[in-house]
Amino acid sequence: MSTLKWSATNADSLLADLDLPPAAYRALLKLRARSEAGGRIAMDQATLGALLGLSRPSVNAALRELELAKLVKKVRNGVYQINPMLAGYNSPEDALGAVKAMPKADRLDSKTYVTDYHRAVAAYQDQLAEQRKKRAAAAAAKKAAAAKRRGSLHAVG
Repeated sequence: MSTLKWSATNADSLLADLDLPPAAYRALLKLRARSEAGGRIAMDQATLGALLGLSRPSVNAALRELELAKLVKKVRNGVYQINPMLAGYNSPEDALGAVKAMPKADRLDSKTYVTDYHRAVAAYQDQLAEQRKKRAAAAAAKKAAAAKRRGSLHAVG
């Protein structure tokens, strides 16, 4: 359990406005509780899944939502970083310094933050749909080529 006492913002209302999937909220709360001062978390997806009772695909989806919302960033496999505005700190000065040092694009107090999140989700969904189309077209082309090859075969005798 975390002993951190300070956070740069109370984001409960903001998080409610995002309307994240339940698994994403649960993952965020667990990550925040297990984070170091400054928001660094060393935990792989399998461990997070075991703590939450979620499958790997569900954990992946939850983390993807948190990344789209700029709440958690993947540093590398097994290492994540909570947004400095949500992370816990040892002192108010540490919290303020971290927020001042962060890129403005990652701030949660932007007037367009919730809209930007919904736009990012829509863009991600569009990207997935495009990938599905490409896979379907490739499969159809492969099937057509196989049918053409079969049609050109003839008996030799």
